[in-house]
Amino acid sequence: MSEQRATKAALQADGGVCVVSGMGGVGKTEFAVRCAHRLESLFADGCLFVDLHGRTLDRAPAEPSQVLDRLLRMLGVAGEEIPADIDDRAALYRSRLRGRSMLLVLDNAASAAQVRPLLPAEPKCRVLVTSRNRLPSLDSATHVVLTPLSDEEAMRLFTSIADVDADEGAVRSIVRRCGHLPLAVRVAAARLRTHATWDLAELSRRLADETDRLAQLDDGERSVTTTLDVSVRDLGAAESRMLGLLALHPGADLDVHAAAALAGMASREADHLVERLHDASLLNQPAKGRYALHDLVRAFAGRSLLAALPAEQKSAGFRRLLDAMLATAALADRLLIPGRFQPEWARHLKPPEPLRFTDRAQALAWFRVEWPNLVELCRAAQRTQEHEHCWHLAFVMRGFFFEEKLWDPWILVHRCARVAAAELGDQWALAGTTSHLGVALADRGELDGAAECHRKALALYQKMGDRDGEVTVRANHGWVEHYRGHHAAAVRNLSVALDHYERTCNGRNAAITRRGIALARAALRQFSQATEAAERALAEADELGLDADAVRALNCLGSVRFEAGDHVRAADAYQRAADRAGSSAMSFEQARAYTGLGNVAATGGRSAEAVALWRRADETHRGLNPTMVAEARVRSRLCTTASGPAGAAEGLSG
Repeated sequence: MSEQRATKAALQADGGVCVVSGMGGVGKTEFAVRCAHRLESLFADGCLFVDLHGRTLDRAPAEPSQVLDRLLRMLGVAGEEIPADIDDRAALYRSRLRGRSMLLVLDNAASAAQVRPLLPAEPKCRVLVTSRNRLPSLDSATHVVLTPLSDEEAMRLFTSIADVDADEGAVRSIVRRCGHLPLAVRVAAARLRTHATWDLAELSRRLADETDRLAQLDDGERSVTTTLDVSVRDLGAAESRMLGLLALHPGADLDVHAAAALAGMASREADHLVERLHDASLLNQPAKGRYALHDLVRAFAGRSLLAALPAEQKSAGFRRLLDAMLATAALADRLLIPGRFQPEWARHLKPPEPLRFTDRAQALAWFRVEWPNLVELCRAAQRTQEHEHCWHLAFVMRGFFFEEKLWDPWILVHRCARVAAAELGDQWALAGTTSHLGVALADRGELDGAAECHRKALALYQKMGDRDGEVTVRANHGWVEHYRGHHAAAVRNLSVALDHYERTCNGRNAAITRRGIALARAALRQFSQATEAAERALAEADELGLDADAVRALNCLGSVRFEAGDHVRAADAYQRAADRAGSSAMSFEQARAYTGLGNVAATGGRSAEAVALWRRADETHRGLNPTMVAEARVRSRLCTTASGPAGAAEGLSG
């Protein structure tokens, strides 16, 4: 919330009270002072400011009775006239404010109980309360939460204090390492200003080390560590333990189920604890049901709270998190792509009860929220030598990454997984992970890298005598041959794979392989055989209830019919693909179908319709690579501007 909007909220607060909360160091007191100066002229009887010392080092929070004594004296009441009883003091205080127009600033409140006796009854008065706690029990108050500064705000604050010529890149790096927290930015700027031999590069270097960053954010009088020490001073043992364990989570945010796994407790109990931490402004809530640690709070919690826990508690907490996230991802993968092969270990994992979901849409929604955390968990598992968890996580994420065309994280986790599998000496895991990395590289259009991965994976499978793995690698390499323009070689590889899949009753991989054969034969102008393969792929997908594969088969059929010159029936296939892709939330395949429909319209001389359809394709999923996607290749021939630089493959086995 901007300062102007927050000031307006304070002025118009329901019940006359506005609570300004936020983490330590975010600038609540300074904000309150600026608000008071801006609003003071609107109050005929002026402004009163009282520090309640709710979070002050080496000092207990002020007792309401003592604060009332101070306020009464500020209002002109002689000391001998101030009653001893707190209720009598509160009554006298309210009577003295009756009829007055005043702004009261109650800074640094510890609790709602500390504030309540200080609230006036006079409607012409307004109260501005600042606190690290959110004080939700002040029912009638308006609540304003201060958050860290934006990039630009933090850079302006830094340069104004440090008195340096702004090197935008260096200053941006520094304020980001300060977490955009005003206190941290001020301390960093002050240290630079008072060290004649330092420049921006030196300060940035000192702040780069996460393990030493808090020590650097201390100028002798102000310290981020001290501020956070005060913030956690009154936490209970359970809240402190939870905050420490949350520092183990490597992702940007988490839900209650992840917190419960870390702490080894029921979700309901974890929910109570994270809510208390949120109320204490030690956790942010970036979205409904999601919680996040500020970077400096994470560093503090890791150094001060997590470090105090026994090593076995820390390692057990991290493994519980890995187990819970892996089990849930494995379930989501099964729902996302039914019929995909999963090893025994994946099929029998049981996610936490509240996280169980039952359909593809729920699985897709969960993956879309959690995939960045899964990536960071995979990387953290490799760093901490939880190698089995590392390659398992990569295995169950690959289907989602293929669906969403998230090539960079897909490739990243599989490179981590290859290292993990090699460390374990697990040849099957190494072969499979290498093969899947090849699929990812092929899907992004890095065909040489894909071919090299396929070569290595094939050698490993042959050495183990794993015929299923060998055939799947050959099938995937058949797709690469097709993309390279070696269509006859592609048909040979894919046909060998198809024969194996038919003999072993692997219906899904057979349907995928027929799509590849259809596209390669269409490129060879063998349209009758190509059409037959595409139609059989569609029938097999429908028979198996594989909606996603059916959509891909319809797009494949549309492409084959378009190349054969049967544009009417091509449009029918593309329209069916677009409709089914929309209902299945398959944005890539829907964009491919719209592109195909645009191609049909353009070929038929309906240029306005073609442009509208291509625009719709771009809005649905921008980035169909002409090298990899037949529809995008045709579009490039039909118009003067390419659809985009990114690319994707139609489908791969595995």
